[in-house]
Amino acid sequence: MTATMKAIVTTKYGSPEVLQLAEVEKPTPKNNEVLIKVHAAAITAGDVIVLKGEPFVTRFATGLLEPKNMIPGKEMAGRVVAVGQNVTQFQLGDEVFGDLSVASWGAFAEYVAVPESAIALKPTNLTFEEAAAVPESAVVALQGLRDKGKIQPGQKVLINGASGGVGLYAVQIAKALGAEVTAVCSTRNIELVCLLGADHVIDYTQEDFTQNGQQYDLILAANGYHPISDYKRALSPEGIYVATGGTMTQSLQATMIGPFISMTGRQKMGGMLVKPNKNDLVFIKDLIEAGKVKPVIDRCYPLSEAADAYHYMGKGRAQGKVVITMEQNNQ
Repeated sequence: MTATMKAIVTTKYGSPEVLQLAEVEKPTPKNNEVLIKVHAAAITAGDVIVLKGEPFVTRFATGLLEPKNMIPGKEMAGRVVAVGQNVTQFQLGDEVFGDLSVASWGAFAEYVAVPESAIALKPTNLTFEEAAAVPESAVVALQGLRDKGKIQPGQKVLINGASGGVGLYAVQIAKALGAEVTAVCSTRNIELVCLLGADHVIDYTQEDFTQNGQQYDLILAANGYHPISDYKRALSPEGIYVATGGTMTQSLQATMIGPFISMTGRQKMGGMLVKPNKNDLVFIKDLIEAGKVKPVIDRCYPLSEAADAYHYMGKGRAQGKVVITMEQNNQ
């Protein structure tokens, strides 16, 4: 008899109502894979975009007419319950976390089989729910600041969208790397970003940081929208601007116009695509275990209420991450 599991599945693009809780075949790990009993998974802004299939250009990566990955979800944490014969880095019982976008997604299920290269040992000081809120969002922040932004100790760094999934990690990582951090957020999030270490906070409902005359060595736009000309004005003469999120217009301007600006002056401007890898996941793990970075969870939903979780995430008002939890059993 084929073993089954509960999972959230979708066979078409649309609103969260297209998500269905179903019984599907439990995966069997291949030679280079581990089978993980998922304890928790997190919803990212990208998950919401993929579900809708909008803007249409995203479908060239996710499936033109229908989602190519039937079970959604990228960020997860759980326990290893089986290993393929070629697996060398993990053993039964290991608590792990990872970004499954390098595999075939599938985090919103009781079990998932993934290559061992997609996961790392979970930070020992985090719960499964907390660990699930880390993998993609924290690595996006790290790569935006360190790799694309070339962050240096003592620099003045501004994080636009500081209270979102990526922004909250960006504030903490920038501080851990020695920067002077200005966080841009709404009034209700000021206390939160201060608790996470921001040196200065700009309430965007009261002040436009691109109009106050201040300039920054590095601007990371994790959310929001400003014309790229506004960001250029807020950069120091040799500053760097990196767009990791925000509106589609903001992302397109960073991708299309940013390289031209970078060729014609000393400022560097552009977007970025995250490149999931185990080394960066371990780097984040070390920061977390050192107490320099911590996840922030807005709320948790059981697997059966995944549609509600997507609706909430889609409103764009979450303070931190939205997490889906699994009912645990002894299988």
